[in-house]
Amino acid sequence: MNRRYDIDALRVLAFGLLILYHAAMLYVDGWDFHLKSSHIAAWLQDPMLFLNRWRMELLFLISGLAVNFMRRRGSLGGMAWKRTVRLLLPLAFGMLVVIPIQPYVQGLSNHLVQPGFGHFLLRYWSGGPWPAGAFTGWQFGFTWNHLWYLPYLWVYTMLLMGLMPLLESSAGQRLRATFLQLRGPALLLLPVVPLFVWDRLLADRYPITGTLWGDWYAHALYFSMFLYGYLLGTDAGIWSELARLRRITLPSALACFALYLAGIRLLPDSVPAVAWWIVHALRYAYLWTAICAVLGWGHAYLNRPFRWLPYARDAVYPWYVLHQSLLLLFAWQLMPLGLGPVAEPVLIIACTVGGCALLHECLIRRVGWLRPLFGMEAMPRATAVKSVPMMPRMADDIA
Repeated sequence: MNRRYDIDALRVLAFGLLILYHAAMLYVDGWDFHLKSSHIAAWLQDPMLFLNRWRMELLFLISGLAVNFMRRRGSLGGMAWKRTVRLLLPLAFGMLVVIPIQPYVQGLSNHLVQPGFGHFLLRYWSGGPWPAGAFTGWQFGFTWNHLWYLPYLWVYTMLLMGLMPLLESSAGQRLRATFLQLRGPALLLLPVVPLFVWDRLLADRYPITGTLWGDWYAHALYFSMFLYGYLLGTDAGIWSELARLRRITLPSALACFALYLAGIRLLPDSVPAVAWWIVHALRYAYLWTAICAVLGWGHAYLNRPFRWLPYARDAVYPWYVLHQSLLLLFAWQLMPLGLGPVAEPVLIIACTVGGCALLHECLIRRVGWLRPLFGMEAMPRATAVKSVPMMPRMADDIA
């Protein structure tokens, strides 16, 4: 099987975008986040919305692709065990060791946690209790914050494996063949329909919470994208079609977003319900055409062995686990200094990137027992890290 460098590259770029997105959350006006700068800006809402409507859906689609790759190499039992270790071990370690700095600085900022990280950590590990509103997730005693993606991905992976006998039956193979035969307008429109249905049935009743249980709209949306990724696989025909359509999907996505944005910004609440249905349909048309554009342009220009890709792909998981804790730590330290609306975010992002790079390069990838705790493959026995590692197999990382 030939490597799909474009999928590797898109995964790296998508998680890199996550750092910038979370940094911007410190500054976007009206959007809740763990900490907020004094330099909030309303104009950030539109570019953040532009990303928000498809960024996580893209990651879940790529994760579904990874399951398709893995299925070709082993049994369901072996794959289930490997994914459990790969996802839940970093989740547990992250919640116990990496995440606590986030509720600590948020609690200090809210004046509901006493200074002293050691004392806080002991109380955090014991499950609290905490004053109401001390930090995001205070009512649970502890939190997984940005690592919510890992338990969701684990649940979807186990669910998909449970469906494998059905998906690999003759009926399931016909379903996948039908999906892979979609071309032109059908490819751009039909996958939108289930997403719009989930919105109409579930979105108002079950707003996204990130708490796993009861998050039914999020599950319907994200698992649908996860399933789309599994169905896509590496079929040459549909990937060629995505590349062919890239000059259509990009302007289509921009047009859908412009119309969607105009609808939510300009339409009064008193307009007929059908107008809001159209606005919501535009949201999901934008979601899917944007992802098709990313996949199509990526397949056309990123499917090559870039020299930076092996190292970057190896670093994705540790950087993902680390980045938000470092971001909030540096933001908490730097925001009171009055650095201004330009120097402050630049310095916060630079410190976050530098911290991730330093911890990954100098510590995590060089210490054998740390590697699995950050989702990396175990270091070969009696082998020291002397050079950039060989690129691991595509499906064995965070996706």
